[in-house]
Amino acid sequence: MKKVLLTATLCMVVALSFAQKKAVKDAKSEMNSNNFTEARELIKPALTDPETANDAETWKVAGDIENKAFDTQRTNQMLQKEFKEDIMYDALLNSYAPYIKADELGQIPDEKGKVKNKFRKDISVTLRANHPFFINGGVYYNDKQDYSKASIFFEKYWELPSLKIFADDKDKINTNDSTFQTIKYYAVITAIQAKEDQRAIELLSRILSEPFTPNSTYKESDVYELLASEYENTKDSVNFVKTLELAAAKFPDNKYFMPNLINQYIKAGKSEEAIAYLDKAIANNPEGSCDMYSVKASLFAEKKDFVTADATYQAAISKDAACERALEGLAVSYIVQAQNLKEEAGNVSSAKERAELDDKAKALYTKAVPLLEKYKSVLEGRSADELEIKSMLVKLQNVYYNLNMEKEYEAMSAELEKYKY
Repeated sequence: MKKVLLTATLCMVVALSFAQKKAVKDAKSEMNSNNFTEARELIKPALTDPETANDAETWKVAGDIENKAFDTQRTNQMLQKEFKEDIMYDALLNSYAPYIKADELGQIPDEKGKVKNKFRKDISVTLRANHPFFINGGVYYNDKQDYSKASIFFEKYWELPSLKIFADDKDKINTNDSTFQTIKYYAVITAIQAKEDQRAIELLSRILSEPFTPNSTYKESDVYELLASEYENTKDSVNFVKTLELAAAKFPDNKYFMPNLINQYIKAGKSEEAIAYLDKAIANNPEGSCDMYSVKASLFAEKKDFVTADATYQAAISKDAACERALEGLAVSYIVQAQNLKEEAGNVSSAKERAELDDKAKALYTKAVPLLEKYKSVLEGRSADELEIKSMLVKLQNVYYNLNMEKEYEAMSAELEKYKY
């Protein structure tokens, strides 16, 4: 009885295996008759059945069905007949993975250790011919604002020349031209537009792992800037800082990396590291480093190292007499020091010592006046917004008050009245 059951089971396995192999042949027949829906339905079970799923021909036929569906629509397009663009490009995309799978299975050595991939040449010819159309598919879906799908098409165009199937190809697809570089960039941009941050990071990292080819679409620094921005978007502060450090060293003149890196160090309380990078930024562009000098000065002011802070602000002003941050920063430094002296004077009992401290405070307030007046002139010259103007007027009013400059104080009070409402 067991023998009978075993025999019946074996017969069933053989029958199922035969059925799936027949399904592959039938799918091919339907494809040749342009019955693509039927062909897809027939090949589908064979792609998962153990008897046919590891057969290169199964996947080759699956790829051929999609490729012929694509080719049929494309021919109609060329002949100006009715065609469906979405069906055309979807078939193109759907042909890609089965062809790759068919080639991978075809590369598996037989029982004698020999590789007899009878499909590689045919698949490589088809993929090479289809390569440019992945651009068209990406453009089509980009116009439809389906950025995720557009990115996939652009990525396939980028990925295809590096497939193993072309490893021994003497006539390799050119990946050094401007078009190829542009499509790589589009793959990234559309992924970003699709808000697929992790995928965008992977694509950007891939671009950076490849040799950079100069082109008219993007600079190498643009890739680092996008990558840093994606890490910032995903709140990956570690990789954000690492990318900024790498890019700041590679592109010292770039206006994005160094300032952002310095800000990150400042936020993290790493003032020494921030100052080190500020010095690099200033050295790279001493004549145009108004903000860098001012930030550096403010870090010293926070440590109450007013001597170094003031000298740094003055260095900024010597390079740019209209450096707003330095004019305001140095004036505020003088005001803070003056206020500290007045507080100290209030705590001493000696009239002489108190008078000396008051005189020093007055001298500092006096030094702040021309700085704030110049700052006022610069702000008014560029029609600064009301908040900036009001903040400056308050500081100037405070200085005039402490110097008993009644006329000037009243004038500032009158100007401030304009900003009450």
